[in-house]
Amino acid sequence: MADPLLFNPRTYDPAHFDPDTRRLLRATVDWFEDRGKRRLIEDYRSRAWLADFLAFAAKEGLFATFLTPGSAAGHEDQRWDTARIAALNEIFGFYGLDYWYAWQVTILGLGPVWQSDNAAARTRAAELLAQGEVFAFGLSEKTHGADIYSTDMLLTPDGNGGFRATGSKYYIGNGNAAGLVSVFGRRADIEGPDGYVFFAVDSRHPAYHLVKNVVDSSKYVSEFRLEDYPVGPEDVLHTGRAAFDAALNTVNVGKFNLCTASIGICEHAMYEAVTHAHNRILYGRPVTAFPHVRRELADAYVRLVGMKLFSDRAVDYFRSASPDDRRYLLFNPMTKMKVTTEGEKVIDLMWDVIAAKGFEKDTYFAQAAVEIRGLPKLEGTVHVNLALILKFMRNHLLHPAEFAAVPTRLDAADDTFLFEQGPARGLGAVRFHDWRPAYDAYAGVPNVARFREQADALCEFVATAAPDEEQSRDLDLLLAVGQLFALVVHGQLILEQARLTDLDEDVLDELFSVLVRDFSAFAVELHGKDSATVDQQRWALGAVRRPVVDEARSGRVWERVEALSGAYEMAP
Repeated sequence: MADPLLFNPRTYDPAHFDPDTRRLLRATVDWFEDRGKRRLIEDYRSRAWLADFLAFAAKEGLFATFLTPGSAAGHEDQRWDTARIAALNEIFGFYGLDYWYAWQVTILGLGPVWQSDNAAARTRAAELLAQGEVFAFGLSEKTHGADIYSTDMLLTPDGNGGFRATGSKYYIGNGNAAGLVSVFGRRADIEGPDGYVFFAVDSRHPAYHLVKNVVDSSKYVSEFRLEDYPVGPEDVLHTGRAAFDAALNTVNVGKFNLCTASIGICEHAMYEAVTHAHNRILYGRPVTAFPHVRRELADAYVRLVGMKLFSDRAVDYFRSASPDDRRYLLFNPMTKMKVTTEGEKVIDLMWDVIAAKGFEKDTYFAQAAVEIRGLPKLEGTVHVNLALILKFMRNHLLHPAEFAAVPTRLDAADDTFLFEQGPARGLGAVRFHDWRPAYDAYAGVPNVARFREQADALCEFVATAAPDEEQSRDLDLLLAVGQLFALVVHGQLILEQARLTDLDEDVLDELFSVLVRDFSAFAVELHGKDSATVDQQRWALGAVRRPVVDEARSGRVWERVEALSGAYEMAP
């Protein structure tokens, strides 16, 4: 029987969505399954451009249906619905990150357009989507990276109400084929943020010069250069500070997609890994008979379940966001930073078990082991997102506010607020609901109770031993604190989703035994930091806990893992 917690193409039936969404999700799965594993792997190895996949998406109207907000929709099934976007991310990750990437950078390219008041540009974008075109997001530069304060893309007024744009962009996905590229630059005649401009570019224009693909991959991560590119009023999406806000708010929308792509990668790899290990005989026994193997695969399984629970619950906060409820601004970098790094751990645990098998060219695992590394490094590094998370720590842990309960959001609604986020500032003032009730609801689960002791200890740390002004400049120390805080938030949303889905408490208990170990490890890391004070060192060692061991519980969870052997294998 298929595990209900993991995506399995053999049994996939997204019945919780509307009929057109179900049809498109299932059609996407069937397209990949019909191609088969051999073709999937060969396309990955040969770095083939995704023309046939994009032709399928265009024929089905996949991108147009999922990525056209209601305000620009041409039919009733078009909307920007984060729940079904997350479902498609998982499917793309399951079959290959190259497919996900073309979709992801299309999302980023659309962000500045859907936030714009430029009706002509919005209409043009909707038409291009309907034609099956992809989009690109021209933000990063070779010299400055994503430091948009220092952009060298210059727009010079042409005297007729428009501009001429000259400059280069780097790390720009779909830059070889995008019907529209949203490009960030600055006016040459205005200093400071008032001079910023977001404008639309056509990659087929003669003043657009494609330099190269900067990676060895089917993903076309381009370098391009504009040489005296004409920018008319109809091409200008945002000016001044609104252009800066559009850049950050677009990244807010786009970075959320990384978590579910990571989940899809891990799910496919797990079927392969468990099947291989369970059917390989070593010293007269299946590899899965060895205790260390069982522990590693069980840890990988519960970490993956935790990734899914957190991400699913974060969708609800994303979809319920408003000017008065900006909690998504914490849960969003959490999905990007925490879930994707958990994905790396999941792959590493399985790779330790299957060893050389993970390098073989006829496995999905070989590409999973490579591609899982990229997700924590996209849309801001782990360090950047940890530093962002820290801005919310004191309010989240110590100063809860009253909010109405957020329900599960699988309704067929348009997530309009994502393109009306407003100024990208004021993070320190964002308030949160009390995190404790989520833990209280599972106080009878031994390892949840044990982890709650550590979470309470972190509150004590923040109140009595938090980094002082001098230490606040030591990012190395702060990042260790950020990891501890991230674990508390991770656990909170996992527990909220567990309650909403009636998760098996054996799985939950085993998962929190892992989180107890993680918290202890980060506490020890904090203890060893050069600038940690005596009080902080004492606190760190005092926060170390041993998980509650229950062999019967672990045995029952292992049975779930063992059942994954043979549960899914992609057709040749």
